[in-house]
Parts: sequence; C-alpha cells; structure tokens
Amino acid sequence: MGCSQLKSSHMAAPQFIHLRLHSEYSITDGAVRIDDAVQAACNDAMGALALTDLGNLFGLIKFYSAARAGGVKPIAGADVWLSNELEPDLPHRMLLLVQNHTGYLNLCQLLTKASLQNQVHGRAEVHPSWFVKALGKNSGDSKKAEQSLADGLVALSGAHLGDVGSALLAGNLEQAKKLAMHWQGVFGGRYFIELQRSGHAQDESHVQLGCQLASELDIPVVATHPIQFMKPDDYTAHEARVCIAEGELLGNPRRPKLFTEQQYFLTQAQMQERFADLPAALSNSVEIAKMCNLTLILGQARLPEFPTPDGMALDAYLMQQAELGLKKNLLKLYPDEEERKAIEARYVDRLKFEVNTISQMGFPGYFLIVADFINWAKSNGVPVGPGRGSGAGSLVAFSLGITDLDPLRYNLLFERFLKPERVSMPDFDIDFCQHGRDRVIAYVKEKYGKDAVSQIATFGTMAAKAAIRDVGRVLEQPYGFVDGIAKLVPFKPGQVVTIESAKKEEKQLAEREKNEEEVRQLLALAQQLEGMTRNVGMHAGGVLIAPGKLTDFCPLYTQDAKDQDAGVISQFDKDDVESIGLVKFDFLGLTTLTILAGAERWIKTLHPQRKNWSISDIPLDDPAAFELLKRGNTVAVFQLESRGMQGMLRDAKPDRFEDIIALVALYRPGPMDLIPDYIKRKHGQQRVEYPDPRIEPVLRETYGIMVYQEQVMQMAQMIGGYSLGGADLLRRAMGKKKPEEMAQHRKIFREGAQKNGLTEYKADEIYDLMERFAGYGFNKSHAAAYALLAYQTAWLKAYYPAEFMAANLSLSMDDTDKIKILYDDSLHQGLNILPPDINTGMYEFTPIGDEKSAQEKPMDTVEAQHRSPLKTIRYGLGAVRGTGEGAIQIIVEARKAGPFVNLFDFCARVDRRQVNRRAIEALIRAGAFDTIAGDSAKGYANPYEGRATLLASLSRAIEAAEQAQASAHQVSLFDLGEDSEKHVPEYVREASSSEKKRLQDEKAALGLCLTGHLFDAYRPEVTHFVRQPLVKVTEGKDQLVAGIITSSRMLMGQRGRMMIATIDDGTAALELTLYSEMYEPNRSWLKEDELLIAKVNVSPDKFSGGLRVVAESVMDIVGARLRFARNVHLNLDTGIDLKVLRAQINPFLIQSSQVNTQSNLTKKGLPLTAAVVAKGGACLVQFPDDIRLYPDDNCLRNLHQILGNKSGFNSPISPVEVQYA
Repeated sequence: MGCSQLKSSHMAAPQFIHLRLHSEYSITDGAVRIDDAVQAACNDAMGALALTDLGNLFGLIKFYSAARAGGVKPIAGADVWLSNELEPDLPHRMLLLVQNHTGYLNLCQLLTKASLQNQVHGRAEVHPSWFVKALGKNSGDSKKAEQSLADGLVALSGAHLGDVGSALLAGNLEQAKKLAMHWQGVFGGRYFIELQRSGHAQDESHVQLGCQLASELDIPVVATHPIQFMKPDDYTAHEARVCIAEGELLGNPRRPKLFTEQQYFLTQAQMQERFADLPAALSNSVEIAKMCNLTLILGQARLPEFPTPDGMALDAYLMQQAELGLKKNLLKLYPDEEERKAIEARYVDRLKFEVNTISQMGFPGYFLIVADFINWAKSNGVPVGPGRGSGAGSLVAFSLGITDLDPLRYNLLFERFLKPERVSMPDFDIDFCQHGRDRVIAYVKEKYGKDAVSQIATFGTMAAKAAIRDVGRVLEQPYGFVDGIAKLVPFKPGQVVTIESAKKEEKQLAEREKNEEEVRQLLALAQQLEGMTRNVGMHAGGVLIAPGKLTDFCPLYTQDAKDQDAGVISQFDKDDVESIGLVKFDFLGLTTLTILAGAERWIKTLHPQRKNWSISDIPLDDPAAFELLKRGNTVAVFQLESRGMQGMLRDAKPDRFEDIIALVALYRPGPMDLIPDYIKRKHGQQRVEYPDPRIEPVLRETYGIMVYQEQVMQMAQMIGGYSLGGADLLRRAMGKKKPEEMAQHRKIFREGAQKNGLTEYKADEIYDLMERFAGYGFNKSHAAAYALLAYQTAWLKAYYPAEFMAANLSLSMDDTDKIKILYDDSLHQGLNILPPDINTGMYEFTPIGDEKSAQEKPMDTVEAQHRSPLKTIRYGLGAVRGTGEGAIQIIVEARKAGPFVNLFDFCARVDRRQVNRRAIEALIRAGAFDTIAGDSAKGYANPYEGRATLLASLSRAIEAAEQAQASAHQVSLFDLGEDSEKHVPEYVREASSSEKKRLQDEKAALGLCLTGHLFDAYRPEVTHFVRQPLVKVTEGKDQLVAGIITSSRMLMGQRGRMMIATIDDGTAALELTLYSEMYEPNRSWLKEDELLIAKVNVSPDKFSGGLRVVAESVMDIVGARLRFARNVHLNLDTGIDLKVLRAQINPFLIQSSQVNTQSNLTKKGLPLTAAVVAKGGACLVQFPDDIRLYPDDNCLRNLHQILGNKSGFNSPISPVEVQYA
C-alpha cells in the first residue's frame, strides 16, 4: 500500500529517519524483508528510508523500486568493513550513504575493489587509504586529490564498532580525535559521529564520549538504530539465521552474541523517547536524508559499442553483413540458379523488413555483437547450437550465422522475437559446447575489456525443506527427527511449497505440530526464515557486456578473491541488471553439442575421405535417420530419449523433419492429449478439418491441429486482421488468461473477422478454438532448433554408431548410471565394446577398426558412402573410478616404449606419484590387466580369475619397482663387467574370488559388470522355482519374480518408510515397491547387489504407461532354498576319509537340538545327502536325520573349497549341489 493516504493524518514533517538497516541481503545477518521495511516506514510517515546491507548492494534495485512504489524516498548505502592495519582480525565498520550519482559510482567502485582485491576471511574490506587517493592522474600539488572516492558520499562513524568509537571506548582519546579529524577532512563536512542506544553494554559510554568529542571538534552527531529484524519476537529467528550462516549452534553458551533483542524497527516516537536528551541527533537524521538524492534510470537499455569498419553507421553495417550472409546461404540452400532466382525476392523483402525493424528499435548493435562472438566460436572450433527460443525466427539472425535454420522454409515468424508494438530487449539464448563455453566468454572479455564483462548473481533462498533442515541443525535437534519432518513437506517440481501449504496438505505434519513441542518450535522458526536469501551464486548462462566499465552501473562481487576469473559477478540479479540498463547475453552449455563435436572429430580422424565434412552438411530428409526414429531406437538421441517419447515415435512413424518439430512441441503436459489425433490424421485414420479454408496453408503441416504459437498468430492475422506484432500480444494475453484483456481482444478479433466476411458466431467459434490452443501452444522457432539437434544425433546414430556412441560414453564417464544405459544400447545396436585394457585403452572411449570392418567394401549407394564399417569401441580407462586424466596420460606415455608385459613391468615403468596404488587396484578390478595376467591366471579357464592374485601381488610389485629404482642409482663394481639377468619377482598366489565378489568389484570400479551379470551365479538355481524372466512379466497376481537389486530409494509413505527397488535379471529391469511391512523386517539384507525373490502383484501404471509392481512377500536366496529346496547334496571322491570330512563340515551343521530352540526356528536348515563317485557309479552315504545344513552362500562356498581342493576332487560334477524336487 502507498503512503499517500497515511500522510494526510501525519502532516507534520518527519522527526527521525532510519539510516541503518540490514535486510535479508546482508546474507550473514539481517532478517528484514524489503517490502516489510518499506511498509513500516510508510505506516510511520517517515518519508524516507535507507538500506545499508553489510558490504554489498545486492538488494538496492528491489529496495529502490519498492520504496518509490510505496511513496518512500529510497536512500542507498552500505555498512562497510574498514581494514584495521594494527589488528587485521578486528576490522572497523563505517556507514556510507549515497548523496548523488557520483556517490553511487564511487560506492560501486569501493565495494567492487573490496570484494575483488581485499577479502579477509570472507569479509570484503575497504582500505581507509582508498578514500584519499586521486582518481584523476594529475592530482597536482594540492593535498586533497581533485577527485576522491569519498565524493558524493556521506559517512557515519559506525558507533561503537567504528574506528573512532573503538578508540574512545579503549580510552585512547588522542587517537579518536586524530581519526575523527582525518575523516572530517576526507568527507568535507559530510562526516557524522554516530550514536546508538540499541541495548549494547557499551552504548551509553560511547554516547557520552562521542558527544564530548563531537562538540570539541565541531562535528555533527546523528542518532541511528541498527535494524536487524522487524518485530521484537523475530529476535530468535534472526539469531538462528546468524547461526545458519556461521555454522554455529543456537544453544552454544560460548557463541559471540553480536546482536541484541532491541534491534527491531522502532517508530519515530520510540526513537524520540530514547534520544529525548539529544534532539539534534534525531533531526540530523532528517537532514542527512535531505542530502541524499539518488535517482536511478531504470528500464533503459544501454548497449555496448560495437566497432564497425571506418566508423560506418551500425544500421548500414548490419544491412551489409546480413545481405552478404543471405547470398551465401541461398547459394547453399538453392544450388539451382533458376530456383534461387524465383524465391530470392521473398527473402530480400523479409530481410529488409527485419533490418528496418531492428534499426527503428535501436538494436542493430545487439545483433552484431551476438553474431561476432558466435562466428568467432565457429571459426575457433567451439561448437554452437542451431539457435533456441524465438530468435530462430529471424532471417537476419540466420544470415549473420547466429542461427542455422532457414525461417522461411519452416514458417518461423520474426514477430515472435521482436515486435515494434512492444519494445523489449531481444534475447538470444545461445548454446555452446560445454567445454568451449568459457573460451567464448574469454574472447568477449578480451574484445570489450575485462572491466566491461561479468557474469550475473543469483540469490539462493531457503525453501521450506531447507529452512526446516537448517533450523533443526542450529537447534541441535536429532538428524533423523528433523529429516522426518522435512520429508513430510511434499515435493512438487516447478511449484513453491510453503510450510503453511504443507501443513494443510499433509495431515501428519499439522498433527505433529499440534502434539509435539519440538515440532512446534522447529516449524515456527523455520516459517519466519522461509524464503529468505541464504547464499549468492552465479547465473548458469547470463553474461553482461557493459558500455564501458561495469562499475558505472553496479558493483561486482566474487566469492573467491584469489581466482577472479573463476567468478566475478554483478551484485544485482538478472532482473535488476536489466532494470539498470545492462544487456544480458545467455551463454548456455549444451552437452549434445560436445557429443556432436566428439563424433565429428572421430569421423574426420578415422575416415580420411571425410576430413572436410561437417554435420551441418547432412540432408534433412535422409530415410535411414527416419527409419531409426520410427523404430524408437532413440537412446542418446537429443530430446527423444524417454520411454514415452520412444513409444510415441513408434506410433507416429515420422517421415519428414516437420514431424519431429511437431512431436518435440507436443510432448509436454497438456498438448500430449493432442498426440493421438495428430497420429491418426497423419496416417489417414481421421479426417483433417480446418476451422476456415483460408488458414489451410498455416495448419496443413500439422494436419489441422494448432501446435505452435506462431499458428495462433497467423490465424489472428488472416482472420482477425491483426498485424503479426499485434497477434503476438494477443497470444501473450491468451497465455496469461487475464479476463479483461481477453474480452478486449475478442472484440478486436470479432471486428476484424467481420470485415473479412465472417459472422459473429463463426468469429467467436474460431477465437474460442485459438484461446484453447494458445495456452498449449509451443514456440515453433525453439522446437525447430531443437528438432534439428534431435535429427542430427539420430542421423549420426544411424550412420556412425560406433563413433557416435564413443562420443556419448566419453562425455558420461562420471555418470555410471548413464554409462550403463549407453553400454546396453550399444550392445543392442550390434556394437562390440572391448573391456578396459592397460595396453590399448585411452582416456576416452575409442571407436576402432577391426579386421572384419577393414575387409568390408564400400557400396556405391549414397547411403553406403556414409555408413561407417566400424563396429567396435574400446572402453575408456578414464571411466574407471579412482583414476584420473593425469594418471591415464602417464600410462599412455609410458606405453610408447612398448606394451606392458605384466604387473611387475607396469609398476616399474609408470610414475607412481601420479598413478597411485588406489588407481592400480581400480584398474585391476575393472579388468584392465586381464590381457597381461599371464602367470597370475595359470590353471584357470579365464584370465579374469587371476585378479585376486594380481591384487595380492601389488605390494610386492610396487616394492620391487622401488628397489629397482634405488639400485639403478647405485651401480656396484661387480655389475660393470656384465649385465646380470633381471630378477622377476614371483606372484603372491591367491585363490580366485567368487563370481559374485569379482562382479561386485567390477561394478565398484566401472559402475557395471562386463564379464557377466550378478544374477548369473544364481540363474540355474532360481529357474527351479521362478518360472519367468523379468522381461516376460505381465499383469497378474501372486507372481514369483527374482533379480539383483541394482538401485533403491527410500520414501516416507502413509504407513512408514517404503523402498522402491530396481531389480535386474539380465533380461530386463523392473521397479518394485516394498511397503513398510515388507521392508522393515528385511531391511538388514535388502541392499544393492543382493538377490531379491518376491511374490508380486502387477498392475498397469497409468502415470508412466508401464507396470506397477508391488511386493506381497520377499525372501533372499537362503529363504528360497529353505522353502523350495529338498536337500544339499555332496559329491565325494573315492579317496575321501569320512572322519576327516565330518570334522571339516562340522562347523556348518545345525544339530536337531538347536533346531527346536525358539531363537533358531528360522535356521531349521536343509537335510544333507552325499555320494562317493567312482568310475563305475556312485555309492550313497547315509547321514543321521538330525544333521542339517544352513544353506547360505558362505557355507556352500566353504564346502566347495574343502571338497574341491583338499580331497583332490577332479570331476566335471560340482562337489556341492542344492537339489530341488
């Protein structure tokens, strides 16, 4: 609410104005929301208010706008740290207020310099000497510089925290006098001794001493009140906020208490009461407010200067460059001269119209700047996206190389991007390859000057869950308790959920608040802090380019002063920098471009005939690419990867580029409902109808369905008589659904339609139809640009699968879940992925030729010219966890002298400071040493069975290498005559680990298993009681399924903790829900990599379109054996000594006396049978009935070792079998 109505009752001039206030933007303290402060000043008829956050201006623009809107005069300022050279850990404070524009620029410079050059323990400190140094080069002989950073600023002494105050309180009167006179000289009479009565112990002594000093030196005094929160009962919440920022605990008795309970917003009357003895101190606050008159010009864009050759006018240069670019593009698009001449006029007219509009709106510089850095990127090997957002609708952008899509070919509208009817800054979102983005930003800094370029701040706020967790920590409440409360707040992607709304929605939360004191305390504090600014971050893509120095517009900030290039950001967020007139350019990193660049690199390297080829050369109507899409074979295809999208592609069977654009646009909540109609109309199963014959050309490509915002605009133009710019305003109004705007537009549309010969009824019918679709409509320019990337990735997958998948795998090396998906898909494509190999592997995944592919002769068809014969990829060593790029490069370098022979040779040749023990162990577990296992795998069928011996021998290998290195420096006299033969150490023999252990090690090193599946160890046994693999699971009740738990997540359900487990048996993966009553009793063994057997109910899942699988009962392999197996059978060798055997197997037996005890009911065990196997047959051995075996994996493995090794068992029959009926 504004102040005007309040002022009438308080006609008297204000008696006091608050000049010191820390808002939530002080970050480390302050719990004042700007709107609340402005409202309080309004209610008290203060007329003005200052915002003075700690060392920053983060909230200035928001405060300035809110104060202006509320009829309060905004005073800008900052509470700054002053460096203290005598005691660097105890800096002083000073309050700086802005008088005018000069003062604003000087404060921006001071705060920027403090943040970038003088950070101490995270505090950005202003050095006292900065105020007196000249800004101009020729300061002449005069003592005072012509221009100083103190100009245009009013300074307040900082009360007991300032340098003068500290000296007074320390009894150092001479020092205080000296400092006060110094500052009075620096600020030329705009320096005030600040007096406070805010509940600090030293306040009164400071007021007495400060007044004496002020009268002695004739310096004016001013009363301030350091506001930190709004109301007295906000004190605890404010203290909690300070503790959150400092990692402190609220109850810690040794925590320094810097704030008092009195630091809330006081009214003028309350301040008059406190300072009744010092009326001049109060009236001076009003005088200072009168001195401070900063006017900021908001909403006026200020573009950086773009240098043109010979000072040519920007609009003329834009036209010249656009015409040149268009000519080049038309030659490429229409190689046939006749065809080109026929369409040229259309393109030239559109180009002239666009350039004129851009010039009228004052944006030619913007287009030229963007074109300049995009073309620099393209010519310097940084892949750039085809464009995104509405910018792709501009022919000028296409001609300048900003976008890669011909807007006329795909019916994209310029007015969707820029319209004379509504002047707003154009906004190109530009996608760069993830790895090259920083190079482009560096180029921009070089071109426009480091001082003119920065990135943009974002302010992270405390959302409901975060506020609960943060407050719970400072209150020292148990983690589990706080976590349980936080999890009761529902998670709704894209929506802000407040604690208040959560209490209404989640009954349990409201109930616990009512019944539990701790919950009440936690939620009350969390609600007071919820939504407040908690930290400062960097905007993902925004880059500012200023006309001149950035500090002429806003101060800069960095979190790490040591590495300025890492993150210099504006102190204003993206909305505020735009308000102040700076232009934001979006530099976004897109991994797909990195993948395309990687694939293109491999294609050029491995196929010499393609060395000048580019992905942009491919035709957009290639049947092989569409064939791949029709099959839904779209893992790793941009935007088309999800299961739902794959199903849609199989139904829609796209066969032209326009179909991909439409499907990208339709596959979103809302428009999804239109997909079945689109597919039926495409395949001729439903009639295509148009609301009016005139708009058939607009809707023909989408079979009469309005899919794009551009179609709504064209219909408004054709039927309602709108200009395209006006039609875009109509589309925006429809999207916002504001009734008054809608009614106004309906009238305009109706009149336009009637002029075009339609009845009012028909006009309303078409308007209603447009209104329904406008909310759904998608920006076609954006969809087309992303459809192009989708098509390019599909084309590469169809023609160069090995090169394309190698690029994908290399980029996903840190994401093992993604690696697994890509690995499985590569095998599905018929590619062969070789395991990691220390002698041939590189850091990245590498496509390689094999003999078979080398013998394949290229066919003559155009399609075959491109189809790559490569079918093999070598696993990237960089994907082994625990290694790093540096370590792998060292290995590759050492290998140049010849392949490694064995583990000992490897350790002797690599630099073990770079390739440490952990990295070597990871490489062994991943199988990278299998090809040189040699003796370590002697006697085993597979080289991977030697891994246990390699791991056991690693210490010996490292030791031998170190000894060899030491002795190389000490050549003895006896060695000079002849070369003594090198001594090769022996391996430390270790029995091969179990299949499960080997595969678990592999999974730990790689994120997946290459030499088998964890389920393989159980598969033969499980088939006795589970009849169907997971791939064949369909709807039905009481089905038995089995698989290895590959991942799980926990949720809080109505009935307690529940588990969502993904199980996999090598044929498929299935998500399984275990409710609390299933999960809790079995939680000890329900872990990743364990076998889970479950009786389940399977029903269709309407939400995902898949199956919903709920477990009714679960068991592990031991439970399954006890339930389904008949006995454990031992096959014994003829030479066995039964007494020795009995002694050996005794530890694993359960006697019947144990079976009946209450605690061992579950351990009832399986009966034991045995047979002595001889050449002629078998002789059964009888065991007493009371002897039973508890059949867990550990027991069976130990028995296997005893019988297989010690009894000399040498037969293809397994010595231990679990037998089923």
